This record gives sequence, C-alpha cells and structure tokens, in this order.
Amino acid sequence: MPSSKKKKIIPIAAALRSELRKGYSFKKFHQDFVAALVVSLVALPLSMALAIAVGLPPQHGIYTAIVAGIAAALLGGSTVQVSGPTAAFVVIVAPMVSQYGLRGLIIVEIMAGIALIIFGIARLGRFINFVPYPVTTGFTSGIAVVLATLSLNDFLGLGIERLDGSYIEKLSLIIGHLPQMNIADGAIGLLTMLTITEMRRFTKKIPGTIFGILAGSVAAYFLSRTGIEIATIGSKFSYVIDGITKHGIPPFPPYIHIPGFDKDTLFALPSYDEIRLLIGPAMVIAALASLESLLSATVADGMAGTKHYPNSELTGIGVSNILSGLAGGIPATGAIARTATNIKAGARTPFAAVMHAILIIFYVLLLAPLISYVPMASLSALLLVTAYHMSHYKQFSHMIRIAPRADVIVLLTCFGLTVFVDMAAGVSVGIVLAAFLFMQRIAELTETKVETLNGGKKVKKTELKLPEDTMIYRIAGPLFFGTAEKALDRSYVVMESIKKIIIDMEKVPLIDMTGAVAMKSLLISEASRGRTVILCGKKEIIEKITHGISPATKKFVRVAKTVKQAIDNL
Repeated sequence: MPSSKKKKIIPIAAALRSELRKGYSFKKFHQDFVAALVVSLVALPLSMALAIAVGLPPQHGIYTAIVAGIAAALLGGSTVQVSGPTAAFVVIVAPMVSQYGLRGLIIVEIMAGIALIIFGIARLGRFINFVPYPVTTGFTSGIAVVLATLSLNDFLGLGIERLDGSYIEKLSLIIGHLPQMNIADGAIGLLTMLTITEMRRFTKKIPGTIFGILAGSVAAYFLSRTGIEIATIGSKFSYVIDGITKHGIPPFPPYIHIPGFDKDTLFALPSYDEIRLLIGPAMVIAALASLESLLSATVADGMAGTKHYPNSELTGIGVSNILSGLAGGIPATGAIARTATNIKAGARTPFAAVMHAILIIFYVLLLAPLISYVPMASLSALLLVTAYHMSHYKQFSHMIRIAPRADVIVLLTCFGLTVFVDMAAGVSVGIVLAAFLFMQRIAELTETKVETLNGGKKVKKTELKLPEDTMIYRIAGPLFFGTAEKALDRSYVVMESIKKIIIDMEKVPLIDMTGAVAMKSLLISEASRGRTVILCGKKEIIEKITHGISPATKKFVRVAKTVKQAIDNL
C-alpha cells in the first residue's frame, strides 16, 4: 500500500487525491465516460433487481447506486472500483426489511456507516487478509444458493407475495407453487438468461446484461400487446405524486434527508431502544461491507494493476452507507462484477464511477416510463446469472477434493450455516472454527524433548558434557495458550536425582501471557523443590517469564543466552 510520511487522522479520498496528482486529461475523461456508459447500463437493472429481492420497490436500489457510486468513488481508496448494492447483502437485508421495515434498515445503514468510518480511522483495513479463503468461499457460495432460490419466484411467475421463514420453508413454498407457474414469465426469464450468457460469444466489450434486459423487455411488450399478462415493474410497483397513483418508478433523483425529531417521519432520529435493538444487525452490515469492499478492491488491483488504500476505502464506503440510508437506499459496498466491467471497459480514474452514477440519474429522469416495461422475470434472470457467478462452484468442488480436512470442514460449515441459518452465523462460526483449527495445527508444530547424561525411558541420552544431576528440557515452536499445556506438562520425566534443569527456548519464536504464566508456574514449582532452573532463549521472551516472580523463586532462576553457555556456567 502506498504510504505517506504524514498519516491523516481520517483516511479519506486517498485514491482521488492520488489520481489528481497525476493530472486529468481529456483522454482519461473519454476512457472514463465510455466505461461509465457501459457500467451504468449494467448497474441500473441490477440495482432494481437487488432492491426488489430484499423486499423494497426498485427505486431504493437505484438511489443506492447513485449515492454510493458518487460518494465511495470520491471518498474511497480504490481507483476504479464501482460501489452500490450487491447480491451478498440480499440474504441478510431481506429479513431486516421484513422485521424492521425501511426505517429500521435506514437506521442500520447509518450505524453501519459510522462503524465503517471508525474501522478506517482505526486502520483496520489490513485485517481483511486474516479472513481465511474457505470462509469467503463458503459464505459466498451459500449466498449464491439462497439468492438463486429466492429469484425463482419472479423468474417462474409463481406469484408468491412473501418469502419468509427458514431456507427450507422458502424452498417448500416455492416447490408448492410450481403448479401455478406462469409460462409466459418463465419464457421471458429464460430468454433473458440465454441472451445474457450467449452474447458473450459475440462481444466481450458490451456486457450481455444489456442485451438480455433489452430482449426480455421487447418480448414482454409484444406479448402484452397480444393480451398475455406479463409481470413488469410497472404492474408490480407504483408511487404517489400529488395524490395521483402512477406505475413504475418515480422520475426523481435521490434526495438526502436530514434526520429530525419528528417521530412520525421515516428519517427521525432513532431512539435509544431502536439503537439497542439494531446495533447487532448494523455490525453485521459493517462487517460484510468492509469484507466485500476490500475483496473487490483487491480484485480490481489484480485486473487494473492499481494499488488500493484499504483504510480510505473503509471510510469512503462508511460515508456512502450513511448517505445511502439518508436517501432511502439499501446497504452499499464495492461491487466486484461492476468493478470488473468498469475495468474491462477502460476506466482509468474514480471519475468513471462518478459518471456512471450521474448517467443513472439521467436514465431515471428521462426514461422512467420505459423502465416500467422491464419484466420482473428478466430482473430475476439477472439475479440467477449473478448467483451463478457468485457460487464459485469450481473453486468449491476443487477445494473439497484437494484441501486439507480442516479447510473442508470450515468450508462446509460456513456454507451450511449461511444457507440454513444466516450469513452472520456462517461467517462468524466459520472464522472461529478456522481459528481453532489453525491453533491446532500450530500446536502440533510445538515439540518438546528431554535430555540427560544417562538417558532413559522417554528421555534422550545427550551428547553434551552434562552433569548427572542436570537435564535439558527443549521446547521448539510457539508457546501460547494453545500449546502451553502440551509443552510444559512433562513432570513425569523429572527424576528425583535431577537438581538443575536447563530449559532451552532458543527455538521458541513467541510466547503469550498464557505461556508466560504457565512457565512461571513451572519455575515456582521447581524452585519449591530446591531445583535450579536455567532459562535460555530470546531476551524479550525471558523477560516476560521472569517479570514479577518473587525473590524467593528468583534465587533458583538463572538466565543464559544458549544451552552451551548454561552448561559452561554450571
């Protein structure tokens, strides 16, 4: 990560400042605009589809794409990243909307945004590297399965009003409604999906999403002219203006609301009870937003040859979520698919993402009546394609075949919990499980060995010139809470004839407080028997062990740099 001599208290707008120092030419503007045009045509239908998937009207997704697209690009830490609503949020946001409504979601977004800004100020961006690969693969694959399942409702025209309950209950509800499938909706969805996937054979510069949505909309229009009923945005959603109900999406850009004290308004300041109730969901949103944004920024670096600023990215996406909430949007994060499209289309600077959001504003202002003709089945087809790419099925199956057993356990646990419980459980349990299994592996690397002059059962005969009343106790590997019991539980080899114990810790790279306390207990125990203990190892490790021991114990403790020096001083 690029570094500066003087760190800012609040890391913000690092990518933009870096690009402005290089200068901004008309050539860069042209490249950014072309990329913005392509990405905006992908982002518009996808943003609507994601809002619908979480249980809100499509304009809420559009507002997110606009507000987050501008704020994250200007304030974040990735040069070519595009931010907005993403499929990963659907699984956790949909239950929030069902349980707490739009107001609850707005409060959650704002609190999550504040948490993300704190993460950035605390310089926590680098900790993304500590999330194990089996965890990220497990929960994204799980999200893909749930998202694909939810998308079947509109894709097949099943007409289910609400998909609540557990995954099994949702799946059962969908299967039970299969006889009510609308053939026309299914045909539109299939046409859209095939167009999206097959157009890649003919052009890679223009995403198949654009052709797919266009093909589905045209087909739906002509079918509706023949009297066949097709579910569209216009038939499914409406809005009220000046007391008149109109269909589709409102032709207005997002408006940032200022929180007030009127409790009857959607954007009223939250009460203490609301904050206490929603702090948990907010932290889940913050964790997922940070994880996905930084993963997306890392992918962008690999594709574009750039280098992102992780702490600035956290701050930027935090501000984006606050503004998205105040605009009535849904949670935002870095979008890997749109970012990849942006890069492939030739984006050079953060202004590409800004322009893509501005273009979406123009679409809403000028094309809202046409957008109402977009079929629900086409949007669901888009989500199904997104779920397919999210599934990482090749990596998933490959990991099951070749990965160590511990990694496979983490992968399947994270996947299963994400699908059958929720994403928060999948990620949290996956990380904890991965940490325990990692500690088990490290513990296996820590070895102990006992040497005396004469040797014996479980005791090696030493090749050093060692007195008969002395033994060497060798520890190799980290000495921490996961290994302390294994490394120091050797009382059965300490014979009564032994009066001096040399503890060789030259190959102990680190020690934590559990290890230090366990070692102190050993010193106190041996000192009480009148035995002399000689500690050999790194100075900082020896100091942790000997700090605070009593003068009575200290009389029996010596220190040497090496085992050889300890033997020479006997």
